[in-house]
Amino acid sequence: MELPIILFYVLSSLTVLSALLMVFSKNPVHSILYLIVTFFCISGHYVLLNAQFLAIVNVIVYAGAIMVLFLFVVMLMNLNSEKKSFGRPAKILAASLISLLFVALTIGIFSQNQASANTAVEMGTGDLGLIHNLGSLLYSEYVLPFELSSILFISAMIGAVMLSKKDEELLD
Repeated sequence: MELPIILFYVLSSLTVLSALLMVFSKNPVHSILYLIVTFFCISGHYVLLNAQFLAIVNVIVYAGAIMVLFLFVVMLMNLNSEKKSFGRPAKILAASLISLLFVALTIGIFSQNQASANTAVEMGTGDLGLIHNLGSLLYSEYVLPFELSSILFISAMIGAVMLSKKDEELLD
């Protein structure tokens, strides 16, 4: 067997194992740490596919930034102290409406950009995955979905903190 095939099987088994541990872990902090291991294993798959830029972005953005922020949010929520309810029905209704709005925006963005993504693949110029072309497209044609995803991440973090607070703490 060749070395890339062995690395593929090792990374695949580690990815599946850490993903299963993440799902079945009872401690939320351990679950997040297993998810970080899963992201590192997926980055290893990107390296095997000769997509080093995707591997580095996956490590920096997902394993580095977002998962560390999730870890801090879970640790700040102090989930082990007591059982908490999600609060008033108005708060749950507002969170549900905002979630539905973001789902509708996501569906709208994907339905608008589907045709241009297919035409880019059909061109076959060979320089489709270059970083310069990716950056030019990201900050010109796809700037709206890029900014909406950042707003989505911020609103998810604010929503998680708001749902974890007691109603008395919000009034102070």
